[in-house]
Amino acid sequence: MKPYTRSVIELFDGKKRYLIPLYQRQYAWKVHTQLELLWEDIERAIHRLTTNRASVSPHFMGALVVTQIKTFGKQVQAFEIIDGQQRLTTFALLLAAIRDVAISSSSRYADEIQKYLVNDGVMEQPDVERFKLWPSRTDRRSFVSIVDPSADLDAIAPTPNDEDGFVRRSTAAHAYFKQKVQDHVYIDGQFDEHRLETLFEALKEGLAAVSIELESGDDPQTIFETLNSRGVDLTPADLMRNFIFQRAKGLGQVDGALIVDRLYEKHWLPLDRAFWNQSDSRGRQSRQRLDWMLTDHLSMKIGGLVSVETLFESYRRWVLNNVPFPSVEAELESISATAEVEKKLFEQEKDNPLGEFGRFADAFDVSTAMPLVVYLATEGNVGGDLSRALGVLQSYILRRDICGLTTKNYNRLFVGIITILREADANKVGEMVAYLSSRQSDIDRWPDNSEWRQAWLGRDQYKAARQPRLRFLLEAIELTKRSVQNEVIEIKSDLTIEHIMPQSWRDEWPVLGFEYLDEGELDPEFLARQAERDAAINKLGNLTLITGPLNSSISNGPYSVKMPAVRSHTSLALNRELNRYDEWNENTISERGLALFETACQIWNGPERSGVIASSSSNRDDMLQRSVKFPPTGTICKFTYSGNTYMAKVLDEGLSVEGVVGTFNSFSAASSAITSTSRNGWLDWYLRDDKGGWISANDWRRSA
Repeated sequence: MKPYTRSVIELFDGKKRYLIPLYQRQYAWKVHTQLELLWEDIERAIHRLTTNRASVSPHFMGALVVTQIKTFGKQVQAFEIIDGQQRLTTFALLLAAIRDVAISSSSRYADEIQKYLVNDGVMEQPDVERFKLWPSRTDRRSFVSIVDPSADLDAIAPTPNDEDGFVRRSTAAHAYFKQKVQDHVYIDGQFDEHRLETLFEALKEGLAAVSIELESGDDPQTIFETLNSRGVDLTPADLMRNFIFQRAKGLGQVDGALIVDRLYEKHWLPLDRAFWNQSDSRGRQSRQRLDWMLTDHLSMKIGGLVSVETLFESYRRWVLNNVPFPSVEAELESISATAEVEKKLFEQEKDNPLGEFGRFADAFDVSTAMPLVVYLATEGNVGGDLSRALGVLQSYILRRDICGLTTKNYNRLFVGIITILREADANKVGEMVAYLSSRQSDIDRWPDNSEWRQAWLGRDQYKAARQPRLRFLLEAIELTKRSVQNEVIEIKSDLTIEHIMPQSWRDEWPVLGFEYLDEGELDPEFLARQAERDAAINKLGNLTLITGPLNSSISNGPYSVKMPAVRSHTSLALNRELNRYDEWNENTISERGLALFETACQIWNGPERSGVIASSSSNRDDMLQRSVKFPPTGTICKFTYSGNTYMAKVLDEGLSVEGVVGTFNSFSAASSAITSTSRNGWLDWYLRDDKGGWISANDWRRSA
């Protein structure tokens, strides 16, 4: 590379053109602070010229990096701008402002300055090549209208589809400079030619930039990164864009425009739109959607973890070391494919499987699954199985959430699955189901119906932070409950989660049938019933969806007031079904919870495991296939709960409890069915020994 010190005037001297590639950022300098600081530099240069001309030395204004483009025949010598387009565009706008003031003041400098804005003489395409600076498409129309107000804008600088009527910053910059120049050259309303001359000399002698002209073998991206290492405005997407397009050098130009611009218009221009510039949150981090999309894209490609903070460095290293694409065009096509998928995830349109998963991912805060989703949506062998694949991911995540299982391993799990699927045969979705179904540990297992049922009925699910998840879950159940005979109704109301029996239940929903004993003591059974009611409040069976205003009006009201209000103001199947209950207590909460669970099982399928009893009463003890020794067939067992004793017998197929429907493959499953709570059944049950006595099941297990 060859560095040259050139004044502002020298940069534009001679017959030449500077072309700004479309992938470069649009003109972005603002009056405060960039333009104000530049004008202050100009004023200082003028002051040096007028006070001590002999001591004047150029004031350094930064660096420009350009590379010469091959030209042929009558084409004007052209340079592609690698870095410094903001500065160079500003200099051109400043010259245009000085020229315009000179024209309005009939100054001889009007024609002089015009030579530094446009070329003359023989050119292949005069309409385009006469402009010494040729901005990217978004700034072209406003810039051309400033440099040559008589130009046919529709012919050489058509308005971008989404920019019509938009005031560009180049227009504002020109207006700012024009006002500053007028204030400088007019004293008491009179034009001072000498002051204009001094201003021109300041640009010619007092202000300069280093123009770095690259040669063959120079790496433009490395130079760009070095010069912008402290540029806080450059996002990972900005760096990636420059890295990609600067490797597309040497394609030349056609019709006065760079060929690489066509690649930009097709693949990256859509990513420069407002949609991708919107901020989006993942966990505690907020970034532009474009940064998140590119992070997911790289994670999907390498099948590994990528941090948004190190996105550019990771992408650059991967591309240079692995050379994964035959061309820059193929590289851009790959990014465009990911962008198409993530746009649907962000837009969350209904009746679109990707849109539905995007809504689910927001509710459950599982952006860690996005690289895998992108892979599934862009992998040709998945094809029509995409809906099934996304349903599998939903079920896996939602079931684990209800069971209270950790999400800490999700980032490694999901990107790891990508590598497994790449090596699999054509049935990618089947391979994913088999892999997830085979997981056994707490950090990655897929709960089957028994474990899920136990958590569904036994764990408190309501917490303020979980409301988006519960709303998603209940809305999905609502849509499933509507039969083909119902009208098609879209849920548009702002629905909220409501406790049917309120959290503050003691005032209006008392436990009936108990009185004080002698000396004011409470019946122990009454205290136990109160505890059971407290335990039932935040279970899924006690939750429903209603509108916010209705929620506020009936929130803690008694059953006799609350239920008629809900029934008369609701059109949801979830709430219409409440008509079947004449009272609401712990038993009805458990009954409704079980009914909701049966519907949920139709939506979110469980794992596919061979050799495991797939009954609704089996639990995780089945998954372990009785790795823990179980009492022999014929053993009599008992469990006392809430004053009732339940007798059971161990059969070949499991534990049979008198008065309880079903056969259970573990003590915990039996306890859960009886109590509707999550319990360790080994601590609940007692076994009859050889002498007719009773031994704790847990003690028996230890000694077995």
